[in-house]
Amino acid sequence: MALWWPGTAGLSGQALVTARFDALRTGLSIGIGGGGIFALYLAWRRQHATEVGLVQKERDQADVARAYELQRDVADHTRLHAERVAAATEKDAADRRVTELYTKASEQLGSDKAPVRLAGLYALERLAQDNPHQRPTVVNVLCAYLRMPYILPGDRPANDADEATRTRHDTSLQEREVRLTAQHILALHLKPGPSRDDPVQTFWPDTDLNLTGATLIDFDLNGCHVREAWFDGATFTETARFDRATFTETVGFDGATFTETAGFRGVTFTGAARFDRATFTGKARFDGTAFGKITWFGGATFNKIAQLEQAVVQHPVGNSA
Repeated sequence: MALWWPGTAGLSGQALVTARFDALRTGLSIGIGGGGIFALYLAWRRQHATEVGLVQKERDQADVARAYELQRDVADHTRLHAERVAAATEKDAADRRVTELYTKASEQLGSDKAPVRLAGLYALERLAQDNPHQRPTVVNVLCAYLRMPYILPGDRPANDADEATRTRHDTSLQEREVRLTAQHILALHLKPGPSRDDPVQTFWPDTDLNLTGATLIDFDLNGCHVREAWFDGATFTETARFDRATFTETVGFDGATFTETAGFRGVTFTGAARFDRATFTGKARFDGTAFGKITWFGGATFNKIAQLEQAVVQHPVGNSA
């Protein structure tokens, strides 16, 4: 401001007052203008600092988000790995348990005591019901048991029979009960129930039977659904019942012997059916039976009436094996 005072030299009176007032006004204007610029600068600094802070905050938040995602990915990976390990451990334990149960049940079937053998049969049944992948194995074991040689008990020994004879008879009677139980287990799990589209939970689908050469007692597969079955050379003592059963693939009775009535009423043979050299000692009932493919009866023997009313044969009947 002092720079403007020399410009008033030589003035006096009103002129001096006016000149000094103008100088003061000009100085104040310059000062105020400089202060405005400085204020703008401060405002810019504050705005810039705020923007820098926001950018840094966004970067920090992004870093935190990435760290969180990484941490979550690591946690998910760890959890999935732990779940896989737990599942594998559980499966191994379950497999070992199944193996132990199967081994124990199989050992029970080899016992010389009938109650122990019965316990083995029921243990195998529970094992197969609870573990569908074990069903073919269990069915094969049951069929193998029934294929083992067996002598029927016959008439009760006389009162004066020796101890060995009575023991053999009692043992055979007990084995008869074991075999009937094995047959019952098979039949129970081959019945789909009233609706084949919605079978009962106890039904074991796609089951094959190999009872070649077996001695079967009062055998009953009424209403059962079997895929493939082999009864070649089997002996059916007492009545054999297959009424309303369905065989979706080949079934063989070559050389089988039916000592009493053989009931095949309403049976559906979707695949080939072989009865070559079969012997029907009692009545053979094929009423309403549907033979879907070639059926063989070559060399079959019918000692009594063979009923074939309303039987349906879609393909020729073979005369030889």
